Amino acid sequence: MNRILAVDGNNLLFQMFFGMPSRIVNEKGKPIQGTLGFIGALLKIIGITEPTHLVVLFDGQHENPRKKLNSDYKANRIDFSKVSDEKNPFSQLADIYKALDYLGISHKETTVCEADDCIAGYALKYGEQCKIIISSFDSDFFQLINNNVSVLRYRGKNTVICTPDYIRDKFKISPQQYVDFKSLTGDRCDNIRGADKIGVKTAANLLAEFENLENIIINAEKIEKPSIKKSIKENAEMLRVNYKLIKLDGTCNLPFALTELEYTPLNITTYDVLKAICLRQ
Repeated sequence: MNRILAVDGNNLLFQMFFGMPSRIVNEKGKPIQGTLGFIGALLKIIGITEPTHLVVLFDGQHENPRKKLNSDYKANRIDFSKVSDEKNPFSQLADIYKALDYLGISHKETTVCEADDCIAGYALKYGEQCKIIISSFDSDFFQLINNNVSVLRYRGKNTVICTPDYIRDKFKISPQQYVDFKSLTGDRCDNIRGADKIGVKTAANLLAEFENLENIIINAEKIEKPSIKKSIKENAEMLRVNYKLIKLDGTCNLPFALTELEYTPLNITTYDVLKAICLRQ
């Protein structure tokens, strides 16, 4: 069976840029620590997953359609256009693109949707005929997990591959309930507010009883605890908007056909790649 590795480019870039222990420069003083970390991690992820097909997707600079649902969505994010290159992970993106080209890896910036939506599109379109591994720390991808789709959270030797059992053990819900779960609890990373009085344990208990968010809302009167009942009733419309913000339906146009993602591993090191594209430039 084919194995598609779909990498959340921005997520890996931020992890490596801010996770490197120090600023690293090339022979001309150009910072390259983000590129070094990104390519090094990517090659290790490839080694772990052994994909037959590979794509790296980045969020492009365009209006986010989810902001039409809630203007506060991701409003807590830093505007890196106002940040110096030294502190801006995107300042090293050009070299990362060169490195991906050198490695023969398909990559693209989105133009109308988020990278999450494109990655979900691959998982939903090909998940029955291929193994899909999504490399990202974005927990929104948990909703896509099934027997053929997993989420890899790269931490070197402590890398975790999240499966249906991982979700059940960690949250006491099924992957299919994760959108409902996160709609209830909120998401600080994306500036999505959850319902008052509802934490992870309460959300899991509600889903165990009512199965999904909509059933919780329409059966709010059956909730025994008064404070939880009140919170669901008062926040019903917000919770429905949360669901739309978090749901990945995979309806966006995919930037590459499956045949364009075919990947042949190279016997190459991170240093070889950097030497070719940015060590002396």
